[in-house]
Amino acid sequence: MRLEELFACATGADREQNVAAPRDTLKTRRRVDIFVRIGVLGLQGAFSEHVDAVRAAFARAGIDGRVATVRRREELEALDGLIMPGGESTTISKLLRTFDLHDLLVRRATQEDFPILGTCAGMILLSTEGDGQVERTDTRLLGLMDMSVNRNAFGRQRESFEASLDIKGFDAPVPGVFIRAPAITRTWGACEALGTLGEHIVAAQQGNRLAIAFHPELTGDTRVHERFVDMVRRWR
Repeated sequence: MRLEELFACATGADREQNVAAPRDTLKTRRRVDIFVRIGVLGLQGAFSEHVDAVRAAFARAGIDGRVATVRRREELEALDGLIMPGGESTTISKLLRTFDLHDLLVRRATQEDFPILGTCAGMILLSTEGDGQVERTDTRLLGLMDMSVNRNAFGRQRESFEASLDIKGFDAPVPGVFIRAPAITRTWGACEALGTLGEHIVAAQQGNRLAIAFHPELTGDTRVHERFVDMVRRWR
């Protein structure tokens, strides 16, 4: 897929995206007796591709689960895990407040260790500290991970690219699509860096929060989503 097409997905354009068949090296597990509910924040950004990837991850894990986009408080309250997708972090931040989701999300994460996967813009919002651009745009961060981010560390849209990444916890390189991607500039406290690209941290975890700088939902490789599904299963 060309990067122009990937960018259309990442900015929420309406197009179909098929998740590739599971890799031969990953065996589908026997179905287990557990039901989990994962939501993909559907306020703005690339959420439909995440829904497809989670469905594939459920099938790979043999888990009876449901995934859907969420926009309302009652939907968030009923979830076992949430994915915050890429998009425009300032817009998503404002919509979280408009839909009265910001404080509920913080409460569930801090009091329950509620599982959250944040990709690209979602990663920015999970952080505690932002760069000057975050401050100038009045982007309200969730402050759920002990890390600082550079909002456009990898440049603008025309500088989008793909890379193969060594991420802690995966036995083979993970493909990453970087579209106007952020990077983590430092971590502290309980936040652990999981992977780097050059001098940039591109993946981190703190408790049940997983932050990814790139777009795993656009690669056809569902291992990041499988990892998140496993986090949700264990938490539940």
